[in-house]
Amino acid sequence: MSTYEIGLLGDVTDADRDTIVAAITKLIADFDLEVGRDVMIRVGSSFDEREGHAATAAAYFGGAVQADQELTRRAFASSLPVIPTVPAAGDFGAMVPAFLQGANGLRRRADDPEMLELAVALLECIGLLRRQRRVFVSYRRVESRNAAVQLHDLLSGRGFDVFLDTHDIRPGEPFQDVLWHRLCDSDVMVMLDTPTYFESKWTRQELGRARAKEIHVLRVVWPDHSPTNHTDFAETIYLDRAELSGGDGPIVDGIADQIVLAIESLRSRSIAARYMSITGKLRAEVEKIGGTVEGVGAHRAISLRLPDSSKLWAYPIVGIPTADLFNDVAEKAQKADQRERPILVYDHIGIRDQWVAHLKWLDQNISTVRAIRVAEAAWTLAAWEGQA
Repeated sequence: MSTYEIGLLGDVTDADRDTIVAAITKLIADFDLEVGRDVMIRVGSSFDEREGHAATAAAYFGGAVQADQELTRRAFASSLPVIPTVPAAGDFGAMVPAFLQGANGLRRRADDPEMLELAVALLECIGLLRRQRRVFVSYRRVESRNAAVQLHDLLSGRGFDVFLDTHDIRPGEPFQDVLWHRLCDSDVMVMLDTPTYFESKWTRQELGRARAKEIHVLRVVWPDHSPTNHTDFAETIYLDRAELSGGDGPIVDGIADQIVLAIESLRSRSIAARYMSITGKLRAEVEKIGGTVEGVGAHRAISLRLPDSSKLWAYPIVGIPTADLFNDVAEKAQKADQRERPILVYDHIGIRDQWVAHLKWLDQNISTVRAIRVAEAAWTLAAWEGQA
């Protein structure tokens, strides 16, 4: 029985199918998932054979033929996410059925032959990747401000929520508290590795705390700069003089686009690593009190059994919990027919005190979902025996 289902509908060529399957296979490997075992990819009419309880999404490949219209109409009418997609030079109006044209489409980019952007969008729709697409830019203003602003604007235009200290902290807010809070909620850090990057205690702390939170780093190395071995762990793009206008940017367009695609790829690995980490910590906490982890269900929910034999479903989340995430967990538990009250599990390190108070209020006033800090899971769950 599959946990996730993905449909490829419309004018899907063999090359389209092979390309998107390869991209999805690569991305889900970060979660120890496999196509054909955990994730079923169904083309055309076989999409009707999908598992009803699985998390499901589809891509509709627009073309002159506009195939699979009735099948797609039924899926769309049942509120399944369907992404209309056309080639780089394609015309949505001519290539996509009228009933789908109200959905936000995805134009496949010429500089993304692997269809990475579409694969990521599908994984967001089925809940493997979170829909919040957050990037933190770490840089020294005296050396790379223009490049940082350029990447902020470019990534924002590609659907990312980008944190840049000069743009995203409101007057009167506690600067460092907000900065660390936003770092904790980021998927990827982009480190602009300039000659004096490590001479600032603030950039050193940003990098160190990104590593502490297991956030993956994309290092962009300035021309003629020999990077320190402190960042041997990072994904790296090296710039030469011809790829950087002026001393602090901007970066030439082709390389800037390459950085965006690298972030897309790195983001899935970063989220997977953080998810695996919080899941491992939860397992250790449950076993401390004599409980067990029994398995993983739809939407990456984890089945827990307490020592009194009561069962719980835990949803580890990456980043900072919000009211929307409480609601999302409740809806996923309902769709999966989980009768037990679900638990949202999160890492509280680095979250602002003001937000921690907000989370406490949510936990006390939203009856459909409970929330626990993973570092305190054993302590908290021990008090729930006989009450779950």
